[in-house]
Amino acid sequence: MSFISYSQNAEDVLLWRALGQVENGFYIDVGANDPEEHSVTKAFYDAGWRGISIEPLPSFHQAFLEQRPRDVNLAIAAGSANGELTLYDTPQVRGWASPDQAVAELHRSEGHQVVELSVPVRTLASVCEEYVQGQQIHFLKIDVEGFEGEVLKGMDFARWRPWVLVIEATLPNSRETNHASWEHMVTSQRYRFVWFDGLNRYYVAEEHSELARHFGIQPNVFDDYISHHLDKSWAAAKRLSTALKASEQEARDNTERAARSIEQAHQTAMLAQQALQQAEQQKRDADTQILALQDALAASQLSGHHLTVWAQDMEARLTATYASTSWKITTPLRAAGRVVRALRRPGLARRVVTRVTRNERMRRLLIPVLLRYPALGQKVSSSLAAIKQAAPEPAAPGAAAVPEELKGLPVSVRAVLGDLQRARGQAGNRAGQ
Repeated sequence: MSFISYSQNAEDVLLWRALGQVENGFYIDVGANDPEEHSVTKAFYDAGWRGISIEPLPSFHQAFLEQRPRDVNLAIAAGSANGELTLYDTPQVRGWASPDQAVAELHRSEGHQVVELSVPVRTLASVCEEYVQGQQIHFLKIDVEGFEGEVLKGMDFARWRPWVLVIEATLPNSRETNHASWEHMVTSQRYRFVWFDGLNRYYVAEEHSELARHFGIQPNVFDDYISHHLDKSWAAAKRLSTALKASEQEARDNTERAARSIEQAHQTAMLAQQALQQAEQQKRDADTQILALQDALAASQLSGHHLTVWAQDMEARLTATYASTSWKITTPLRAAGRVVRALRRPGLARRVVTRVTRNERMRRLLIPVLLRYPALGQKVSSSLAAIKQAAPEPAAPGAAAVPEELKGLPVSVRAVLGDLQRARGQAGNRAGQ
């Protein structure tokens, strides 16, 4: 796996080349600035190291507290004596804060805003006394924007011996070096200069001179490193590529689903069209049936009206007929007609004639009718003649002699004939008078 560099000028690559074999190492970072961006110690912290991070600006110090829980994070400035000093910060430019007033004036002359902060200051010796104790210091990095000499004055190199020193050696935001004013404080403490990377000068303690060979050439491809920006870009590109592939697959899936949906919609539309056509045909059929039913209803209503009128007319006529004088006076005639019709039924004639002729009241009613309507009288006579074929009834004791031609008739019939003859005789007498 490639080494990921977070530093501004690949300082951590050179230090890793020399010290990467050390496990759980220890560092001191003076002017730490940010726990990740341009950090010389971030890669080492991720590898399990810990150390002391000195950063006086409150916002950056808070970030160290959050991201570097194993480190000792101090919101102070390092200097030649303990106390306080004025820190000049340029908020628009990361890493330009400096205790050097001359540097602040340079920034102002270039049009940058400068903010003054009063911060506590301690010597590196006092910090090491409190926090390092017996721990080996594998490297000390100093980046204080022109204040390097004051920091070095406060360090006791006789007691605290970092293996490697990395010290910024140019004026702020410039290629002009400034190490001449402070380098003697390092070399006089048995440190040997081994490398200048254009921004920083590297020194190795004489007791660890074997490390000097690692600083003979700039960081290169054989160090197998990438910047964290590139690493993040690659990771983002991979995520984007993965997301893009997923999106493409999703798009293909969506396209296939859309195609299936379109086909289903087409089939549904066809079925709906067929159903619509069927519904329209059914509607036409229903409309035709409705028209036929309406015509039939109208005809039925008209027929019903005609029937009602006819029935009312017939009822009126029947009522008038029942109320007429002719209907009332022909009541006996209709009764006689019913009798005659009854007499024509086989087996019934004898019983009816016998019952009627034996009833005196019925004879009195029938005789006048038969006389008034000769045709009916003729029919009755014919019927009586037909009854002659029946066996004669025995004569009642003490009865008068019966003429020979009437002996074949029942007694009741002979009585009717006698009454009829007498009635005719009386009618003839009245006519002669």
